[in-house]
Amino acid sequence: MEANTKMRDMTQGSPAKHIFLFSLPLLLGNVLQQLYNMVDSWTVGNFTGDTALAAVGIAFPVVFLFVSLFIGLGIGSTVVIAQFYGAGETERVRAAIDTAYAAFLIVAIPISLAAFFLTDPILYLLQVEEAALPEARLYLQIVSLGLVGSIGYNTNAGILQGLGNSKTPLMFLSIAMGINIVLDLLFVAVFRWGVAGVAFATIIAQWFSWIFGIFYINRMYSEFHLHLRGLHIDRSLLRQIVRIGLPAGIQNGLIAAAIMALMARVNLYGTDFTAGFNVGNKVDCFAFLPVQSLANAATTYVGQNVGAGRMDRVRQGTRATLAMGVVWCFAIAAVLMPLSRPIMLLFSKTPAVVDAGVLYLWWVLPFYALFAIQFVLNNVMRGAGDAVFPMISSLISVVVVRVVLCYVISDAFGQQYMFACYAGAWLVGVILSGGYFLLGRWKRFGSMAAAENRMREKEP
Repeated sequence: MEANTKMRDMTQGSPAKHIFLFSLPLLLGNVLQQLYNMVDSWTVGNFTGDTALAAVGIAFPVVFLFVSLFIGLGIGSTVVIAQFYGAGETERVRAAIDTAYAAFLIVAIPISLAAFFLTDPILYLLQVEEAALPEARLYLQIVSLGLVGSIGYNTNAGILQGLGNSKTPLMFLSIAMGINIVLDLLFVAVFRWGVAGVAFATIIAQWFSWIFGIFYINRMYSEFHLHLRGLHIDRSLLRQIVRIGLPAGIQNGLIAAAIMALMARVNLYGTDFTAGFNVGNKVDCFAFLPVQSLANAATTYVGQNVGAGRMDRVRQGTRATLAMGVVWCFAIAAVLMPLSRPIMLLFSKTPAVVDAGVLYLWWVLPFYALFAIQFVLNNVMRGAGDAVFPMISSLISVVVVRVVLCYVISDAFGQQYMFACYAGAWLVGVILSGGYFLLGRWKRFGSMAAAENRMREKEP
C-alpha cells in the first residue's frame, strides 16, 4: 500500500465528516490508553487488594506529570506537520519529522531518570497514607525507568496524526494493549508480583508500541524514513514546535500537579476514599474520551486548513466539533449516572470505596458540556498556532480555581461537597476560552508555510 493512501487531506470535503472519521481511531486509541490504567486497577483490585488499588491510582498523575512535556511536543509536532502538509510543503514536513525525533532522543532519558529519583519527594508531597506508600513507591520507580517507551509512542503518534493518519497509532496501541492484559494476568494473577507485576507489564507493552512504530513508519512512509543516527534539527522548525508544544506541555504538567494537589486533599479522608476517587476518576476520563478525540481531531483539521489558508473551513469545523461534543456529554451523563454504583462494584466490593466513586461521578457528569466547550475551543486555537492562551485558560481554571475551590469547599462543608470544584473550574474555563475565541486574536499567527515563503521573498 502506498504511503499517501494513509494520509487524510482535510482541506477539501465535509468538515464534520473529516473530524468525525479522523476522531474514531483517536477515540479507540484513547480508550485503549485508558484501559491500560483500568486493567491495571481491575487486576490489582481483584488479585491484590484495595491498598494496591489506591497505590496504582496515586501513581497515575505522577507519571503523567513527567510525560506531559512530550505530550505537548507531540502536539506541537502535529500542528507544524499538519500546517506544512496542508500547504503541500513535503520537504518541510520531512524536516519537521526529523526535528521532532531528534528532540525526543535528546531529552527522553534524562526525564526518565528525573522521574525515578524524584519519586520519594513527590509521594511525600502527596501525603500518601503509610499503608499505600511502599506499593506506590515501587510502582512509580519501575514505571519511571520505562517512560522512554511511552514518550516514543507519543512522538510517533504526533507525527502520524499531523500527516492525517489516526489509524496506525491505534494499531500500535491495540497490539500493546493485548500484551499488557496478558502480562498483567501472568505477573499478578499467576506469579503474584502485585503492583510490580502491573508496572512491568505496562512498560514492556509501551516499549513494544514505540519500537514497532519506528519499523512501521520506515516501511510504509519511505519519503519520511527515520534514520535515528542521522537526524537533523531544523532550528526554525524546532522553534515552532516548541512555541506550540511547550505551552501545551507546561499546561499538562501543571494540570498533573493540580491533580496531585487535589489528591493530597482526597488522601486525608483515608485509603477507601482515595481508592473510590481513583476509580471514579478513571470512569470519568473514559467517558470524556469521545470529546477529547474530537478535539484532538480538530487540532489536525485546523492545522491543515490554516496551512492551506482556508479559515472559512476552520469556522465550519469548529461549529461541528462543538455540536458533536456537547451532544455526547449530555448523552453519556444520562447513561452513566444511573449505572454509577454497578460500575464501581466491578472494581471493589468495599462499600466505602463504592460510595466515594459514586459521589465523585454524580458531581462531575452533569457539568461535562462546560468542559467540552473549553476543551474544543482550546484545541482549535492550538491548531491555528496559538498555544499560549489555551495554556493560560487551563491553568487558571484547572490549576488555580479547581484546587482552591477543592480546599475551600472541603474545609467548609466536608468531603461530600468537595467535588463541586470541577463544575466551578469548568465554568471559569468556558468564560475565558470562549471570550478569547470570540475576540479572534488566535488567528494572528496564520500559515507557517506562507510566513516562510514571505521571508524567502524578502531575502536578497
